[in-house]
Amino acid sequence: MEKKNVLVAPSLLAANFLELGKAVDMVNRSEADWLHLDVMDGQFVPNISFGIPVIAHVTRQARKTCDVHLMIEHPEQYAEAFQKAGANILTVHAEACVHLHRNIQQIKALGMKAGVALNPHTPVQVLENIIRDIDVVLIMSVNPGFGGQSFIPQTLPKLRQLRALINGQQAHALVEVDGGVTVENAAAIVEAGADVLVAGSTVFSAADPATVIKQLKQS
Repeated sequence: MEKKNVLVAPSLLAANFLELGKAVDMVNRSEADWLHLDVMDGQFVPNISFGIPVIAHVTRQARKTCDVHLMIEHPEQYAEAFQKAGANILTVHAEACVHLHRNIQQIKALGMKAGVALNPHTPVQVLENIIRDIDVVLIMSVNPGFGGQSFIPQTLPKLRQLRALINGQQAHALVEVDGGVTVENAAAIVEAGADVLVAGSTVFSAADPATVIKQLKQS
């Protein structure tokens, strides 16, 4: 069986914010595929991270796909601003969108790939009627808001359910996993159906982040 090409998306949330430029350069030089950017508003999640001005600077320096994850309320109000700031993929939370299909259409009309994130308590079945419209499904394997949390084991059967839904409808969505991803559990996550591994603390807390990225790529 041919080995799956695992995509790795280091999360800048775990980097040293005083040295973001160095962090972006490290990701540029590494085998990483995407750069994951977590936007938090202090409303949808109990934390505040960074916003449009920071992302605009990061995307100008980044040479990887910029994967922007909006953990915010009313994401439709900011989609165009994030597109102008350089987002390649824009992911919104199903729980934050009253009209999720409309949100997806808006993102695609702006020329970005559309992602939908699901919190740990949200079943994959909520995507059943729109899975063929989505480019990326981001499964949260921790409760969103803070880095450094432990992987929720129930995520593995949830990933298998999502993979069955995608295959059953012949959809093309990539499956992304965010939260508690480590070198030790990455292979099990990929085996359960993940295409993209988001890693924050695992990468940026390492003595040699580029080597950790390489190890995750080999999962």
